[in-house]
Amino acid sequence: MKISKLILSALFGAILIAPTASAEKLVILHTNDTHSMIDPDDTDGLGGVLRRKVVIDSVRKAEKNVLLVDAGDFVQGTLYFNIYRGEVEQKMMNELGYDIRILGNHEFDNGIDELADLLADSQAELLATNYDLSQSALARKFRPFTIREVGDKLVGFIAVNLNPEGMITKGNYDGVVYNDAVKAANAAAWWLKHIDKVDAVVAVTHIGYEPTMPPGDRQLAELSEDIDVIIGGHSHDLIRPDAAPDSRLQPEVRNADGRIVTVGQLGKSGKYIGKMEIDLDSLTTRYETIRIDGRLDSRIDPRLDAVIEPYRRGVDSLMHVVVGKSAVDMPKGSNELLNFGADFIFERGRKFAGDVDLAIVNKGGLRRSLPKGDITEGMIITLMPFYNYVNVLDIKGADLLEAFNVMAADGGNGVSENVSISYDPVKGKCEEVLINGVPLDPGRTYRLATIDYLAKGGDYMSSLKRGTLVRKGRHVLYDDLIDEFRNGSLKGRLVNPSPEARMKPID
Repeated sequence: MKISKLILSALFGAILIAPTASAEKLVILHTNDTHSMIDPDDTDGLGGVLRRKVVIDSVRKAEKNVLLVDAGDFVQGTLYFNIYRGEVEQKMMNELGYDIRILGNHEFDNGIDELADLLADSQAELLATNYDLSQSALARKFRPFTIREVGDKLVGFIAVNLNPEGMITKGNYDGVVYNDAVKAANAAAWWLKHIDKVDAVVAVTHIGYEPTMPPGDRQLAELSEDIDVIIGGHSHDLIRPDAAPDSRLQPEVRNADGRIVTVGQLGKSGKYIGKMEIDLDSLTTRYETIRIDGRLDSRIDPRLDAVIEPYRRGVDSLMHVVVGKSAVDMPKGSNELLNFGADFIFERGRKFAGDVDLAIVNKGGLRRSLPKGDITEGMIITLMPFYNYVNVLDIKGADLLEAFNVMAADGGNGVSENVSISYDPVKGKCEEVLINGVPLDPGRTYRLATIDYLAKGGDYMSSLKRGTLVRKGRHVLYDDLIDEFRNGSLKGRLVNPSPEARMKPID
């Protein structure tokens, strides 16, 4: 196999960690996409870092060879991140004793310089195989792989990351060079197996199981020969060992040699911990997902609870400030929430830019549910946690249609009430787009309200970058929404959004 000079030169920097114990079984506990969920989720009561520690400590006491691994996106999603900018999450990662960590895309949300400062005291080993970080603020903080001794066996770990272009805001990853994920992973795994003579290779990834923009974990497994286990993240898929035979989320995928590669991923928000028991003689893997729920509360560590408490008081102070009411429940990912988000952006765009033809919002920009009844300041901030602003663009219909096709490939996103779209879910293409009941004209210029992340090509909507910026909002989006609730100006569909889908798949 041909290995690039970049990969080869980087690989020589790997280190060998002293043995943990004499055995041929390795237990890997893993998490992904915990997204600042320090406390249990207020919608279903699951998760919480104190509960996760109970499970981790219990397994470490019961097993000889245990590694704790995280597959990225440990920040962004709750007020802990908005208020404390990752300090709490980083402290908890050290308290739980993570051994290996990789980057997710949300690690870059506050820019690469702040990320470098945040990771300065990480006690875990930081890995990045297909990112060249040598010219970035993260230089010398990450290794391309590591090798761990387990009894008389060697286990290699690599890290596989997504292409930041189109996913991470330009400027937030300055100096990061992306190398093809599959090529870099296979080159590193080959080196580990054939040069360093490891017995097993574990790929820790943040590329998604079957993402909108491949490659994902399934493809990586199918195209590999030397990767034995994949611990994934990014797509928030819960891969269960008891998945039905016809489920798309299979924990066992056959590689290029016909061997089984076990793939694990745990949804999001730390509601599960994965446990992989790898027999290093046979390379068979037993996979288990452990639910993080209230049954663990009686065993939480009071010392760690006391560490969190001062931060929790700051979070609670915002979560209890009521700013308005909603007439309906708006579950995360629901038509109601998407319609609410798009219509709000539509109205904000009209307020400061006059005539606006339509609005769009990505479902990934709306991060939580809104309940019927009281809406608090904290709910709004965690609904729209990013530092986004409303942008109004002039854009050609052809470029707009290209963005709609990306939205269709993602299973539909939010559009304002005057837009109706039918699309082919298999092809990921729009069949009909109506704006104010009139078919979209590719040659016409439309005035679009959206968020700056999308206007800059985020979520792979690169065609929006061809638009011309007309106006930019003065305030962060969540501040705008809080003000609207407080002023009582949200009425009609903005407090009682339609449950009807505006992007509809055709049969």
